[in-house]
Amino acid sequence: MKYIVHFLILAFVLTLFSGCMKETGLSYIDLNSVYSSTFDDLDLAIEVSGRLSEGVIDSLYTNIPSDHAISTYSTLSNNLRSWGIRRKPNNETPDADPGAPELLKKYYGIYIGDTSQKTIYLTFDEGYENGYTPKILDVLKENDVKAAFFITGPYLKEHEDLVRRMVEEGHIVGNHTVHHPSLPSCSDRQIEEEVLGLSKAFYEKFKKEMIYLRPPKGEYSERTLEITSRLGYCNVFWSFAYDDWYRDKIRGADYAYNKVMDNLHNGAIFLLHAVSKDNAQALDKIIKSVKAKGYRIGTLDEINPRLK
Repeated sequence: MKYIVHFLILAFVLTLFSGCMKETGLSYIDLNSVYSSTFDDLDLAIEVSGRLSEGVIDSLYTNIPSDHAISTYSTLSNNLRSWGIRRKPNNETPDADPGAPELLKKYYGIYIGDTSQKTIYLTFDEGYENGYTPKILDVLKENDVKAAFFITGPYLKEHEDLVRRMVEEGHIVGNHTVHHPSLPSCSDRQIEEEVLGLSKAFYEKFKKEMIYLRPPKGEYSERTLEITSRLGYCNVFWSFAYDDWYRDKIRGADYAYNKVMDNLHNGAIFLLHAVSKDNAQALDKIIKSVKAKGYRIGTLDEINPRLK
């Protein structure tokens, strides 16, 4: 009998230990860092560091200085990797950095869906608001399409009304960290504070969990993938993006439309920035044209390896 009791106690302890790290880590998170954050605090000098031009694979491997205790436990590589893809013509699947798809798979990350299916996924990064998100939400609602929006701490603080609309209209709200830092430059504790701080604030407001993370700047390492995966997150990269985050580079709706349609491919995860007037004005035409070509627009939940 005592062996049965010991077994039950051990099973309980193991279950408790292996439970959702996202929840156990929340107890020490101080929400002041979220609620006091401003857009001036965001590290937006670089929005996406990977080079996205046709015919180029960008793969930056830069050693982050390790003269301070950046990690208290991990022996995994913290070499900075910058997400990049090589576009291909004729609706072919783009190439990702060599070795990157295997690394993402190991830690439940995604950058593309099932390439045998004519399904695409729309994701929008929301580092800050530039006045176009209401129109984007209007277009998505009119076309009965769900998307994913990745927000920062100041965005949640200053635009709770828009985030609430995202939630109420059935969109995924993902985590883009509190201050948008390059995660490999952060210590273990800083990563948890950046990610869990936003998650906790979001849960307090909407009673919903954040389960998707888009690493700021597309910069990551095996160490950051492991830490954020341990926290329960699915890291979401992309198979298409373009330089649409510049407020002073308006090239027109046709430019945005052609960029997207020229790079349409099975399983595509599109990264679009909601600060782009071009994207907002082109979105309705993009959605209608995508559907006319026989594609459907799915949600990240369909391809999240943790949900399968």
